[in-house]
Amino acid sequence: MTDKVNANSVAAGTAAAARAFTRRGLLKASALGGAALALTGPAILNPARAAGGEVRIFAWAGYVTDEMLDAFKSATGITPVRTEYGTNDELLNQLRASQGGGFDIIWPTVDRVPNYVEFELVQPIDEGKVAFDRLLPATISGSAGMGGVIGGKRYIVPVDWGTEALTFHKQQAPLEYGKASFGDLWKPDFAGKVTVRAHSSLAGLGLWLESEGKLPAPYRDSFKDEATMTKNYDVIIAEAIKHKKNVGQFWSNENEAQGAFRANGCVIGQTWDSSSLALSKEGLPFGYVAPKEGALAWMEGVCLTSKAPNLDNAYAFINWLLTPEAGAMLANHMGYNSTVKGADALLTPENKAFFAAAYPGDALDKLWWWPVQESWFVAKRNGYQDQFLSA
Repeated sequence: MTDKVNANSVAAGTAAAARAFTRRGLLKASALGGAALALTGPAILNPARAAGGEVRIFAWAGYVTDEMLDAFKSATGITPVRTEYGTNDELLNQLRASQGGGFDIIWPTVDRVPNYVEFELVQPIDEGKVAFDRLLPATISGSAGMGGVIGGKRYIVPVDWGTEALTFHKQQAPLEYGKASFGDLWKPDFAGKVTVRAHSSLAGLGLWLESEGKLPAPYRDSFKDEATMTKNYDVIIAEAIKHKKNVGQFWSNENEAQGAFRANGCVIGQTWDSSSLALSKEGLPFGYVAPKEGALAWMEGVCLTSKAPNLDNAYAFINWLLTPEAGAMLANHMGYNSTVKGADALLTPENKAFFAAAYPGDALDKLWWWPVQESWFVAKRNGYQDQFLSA
């Protein structure tokens, strides 16, 4: 099997990468580089070189739109075949079941890449075939320290990043930056009106408990070893179960998160930024704001499966993604941040306004980046998640 990651060294590397990686720095780099952007580097590969004339993409539900598929095919002549999943665990389980076969490209979060490397489900990126000069430099170095480079080999090309923070009804659950907290979800006033994802709500709860001095160790230390995780999560799960009456609906994917507010009476929740943006685009009275503990931040990208049947076409799709136009298509549609130079200049005014409201003041400097989640952590985390769901 491929060499596994040392948990302590990874935690230190993730922390260092996160400290150096802020959206403020990215926007500065983008502003400096966007004006003189030249799409140099490897050209989009000739589709005639690849077998079958197609590329098979396994992506998050809703990410790769029909507009994107049509634009890619028009630019390259390659036929993209899209399949969707709703969670990182669903992606990992399906790829393990097929032993890395069936798809060319997958789209995991960078902190989960070591799981795929451990089971030999992905292959190293040939960096000479990817136009890395189109990316904001901080995303290249940042993704390396967060799980994208293992044993000196890069396994992911960073494409987008975003956060999980607080979505709130502006009249029924108004929040203000600097006061808003993950702890607000568990106030008695919101009994039956909260939506959360089970496992990540435990993280938000852990950060709140840490800020209150109620955790045995810093929450980030939970990712270092099982003993520390157990001590922290035993406290977290007890608090979660005590407040479970607040949960009106658990969500596990984008449609469920949005549905909790549209149809099931929830007025506050811990969700992805995309969930709140979708509601606001419909004219619904919801906002999104980073809590004082720091918004949970993640980076995603594309990996090549270990048995990719259309490898040249997969590199063509990657390089197409690394154009400002493709980056902006994704960002404007999903509400996430593109890693591509110049994409921010193509964002809609609505998207720009949303980000300004979500991350005022020092919110961008307080982002809490997910550390690498090794297999032992995911297994134990899922056990605590199940306790929460079944309580």
